[in-house]
Amino acid sequence: MSEFWLISAPGEKTCQQTWEKMNNCTAKTQTLSSNTKFHIPDLKVGTLDILVGLSDELGKLDSYVESVARKVAQYLGDVLEDQKDKLQENLLANGVDLATYIKRFQWDMAKYPIKQSLKNISEIIGKQVSQIDTDLKSKSQAYNNLKGNLQAMERKATGSLLTRSLGDLVKKEDFVMDSEYLQTLLVVVPKQCYDDWKEKYETLTDMVVPRSSKKIYEDHDHGLFTVTMFTRVVDEYKHHARENRFVVRDFQYNEEEMTAGKNELSKLASDKKKQFGPLVRWLKVNFSEAFTAWIHVKALRVFVESVLRYGLPVNFQAMLLQPLNKKVHRKLRDSLQQLYSHLDSSSFAVDDLPMDIPGLSGLNIGQGEYYPYVYYNINTDMLSDIVKR
Repeated sequence: MSEFWLISAPGEKTCQQTWEKMNNCTAKTQTLSSNTKFHIPDLKVGTLDILVGLSDELGKLDSYVESVARKVAQYLGDVLEDQKDKLQENLLANGVDLATYIKRFQWDMAKYPIKQSLKNISEIIGKQVSQIDTDLKSKSQAYNNLKGNLQAMERKATGSLLTRSLGDLVKKEDFVMDSEYLQTLLVVVPKQCYDDWKEKYETLTDMVVPRSSKKIYEDHDHGLFTVTMFTRVVDEYKHHARENRFVVRDFQYNEEEMTAGKNELSKLASDKKKQFGPLVRWLKVNFSEAFTAWIHVKALRVFVESVLRYGLPVNFQAMLLQPLNKKVHRKLRDSLQQLYSHLDSSSFAVDDLPMDIPGLSGLNIGQGEYYPYVYYNINTDMLSDIVKR
């Protein structure tokens, strides 16, 4: 399971007692979840007004940072292409797998100094992740353009005779060269029309060189034939060929252009190979940055909501529960509800509340289910979804 429930409950006599009570209820008395303490440092509280406003802002930041982490992970999967099955091992947070990072979460004091206000910390995270988002757009656009150009050239080199590049299929001796009057055309003929071609190609116009047609290549559906005629009838010949389902390809034998095309294909393939390694490294590093930032946002949200919910002085225990499987979700939820029902001071009906009360969204009321404890979901199943795509 890659789903975690991040909750908090007010400290009883000690926060340790709060932890033991929850752990006994869900992991020892009943085997419903694997639990760890979630360590949040002593952050600056600020005023109630600031906390209420920050609660809404952090909700938006949470969604944004998660979306950027998902985008980086998804693009890494795209870049890995045939190696997409190795995506999971490349998506690490601070050098460890995501579940381990979440369970061993430690606040990064260097990146997010706790002497800063909560608002400043959230702004630092927002700017950091916004820069990752911006850089991802530019890097992905550059790499996608290169990849698209290479794929287009590869299609031209390997596709149907109706569209592919013909330079690697023909030889100089297939053409009448340096003639003032004669020109050799390349014609794509459907396989079922070979007999028709042999019967008609000399008579589609006047001034066609007799017995000048030769098949030089064949794919699954078509054959490529040469035919030589006087230059003055080329346009007329193309017109009559079309009427008979013979497709004249526009092609001039030019060794320099054909060599340049092959060199361009080699250059694009080389450029893609050169960019692959650095891009994968950048994506791995910045996925880690975005993911760890996301978990810090979760920690901020737990802190803010716990202060709003349980009051001052700050006295709560944050806890991380990993349900053993989806079948136990309901039972685990019921156990928590029973354990913390005494925290539910909302004897009023939620539907009767005016929806413009400041901070209402911060208390998880009126937006989905309401729990008497602070609760946030952390789900990393998105990564396995990317691998399956």
